Amino acid sequence: MGVFTFVCRNSGDEWTGKSISSDLEASAGSTFDLQRKLVQAAYSDDSSGGIQSSFSLVTPTSGVFQVIIGGASGGAFIGGGGGAAVAAPAGGAAPAAEAEKKEEKKEEEKEESDDDMGFSLFD
Repeated sequence: MGVFTFVCRNSGDEWTGKSISSDLEASAGSTFDLQRKLVQAAYSDDSSGGIQSSFSLVTPTSGVFQVIIGGASGGAFIGGGGGAAVAAPAGGAAPAAEAEKKEEKKEEEKEESDDDMGFSLFD
């Protein structure tokens, strides 16, 4: 599993992204294109599994972009403000979601069972 964190800056009409822990970097004309290039750069460095990514603007001219490769067991998307993030495949997300729904239904049924106590609030 690899975690790559990039500091992104805009100067003029070009966005640049530099990794804080390695020598990976890229530049592009938009944040969308920059995210795509940074994901490709990170994946070329570590191609061990699914890809998750998150982009968040800190100021209008700077942001943080994180790419997580491998370890994508739930298909959960770690989202930020960017629209170009890549989600991991949802391998085990469906059974877990069904189990949570069943637990919620059981809790709701328990709450409704208070009505049959034999008296009313207005008696």
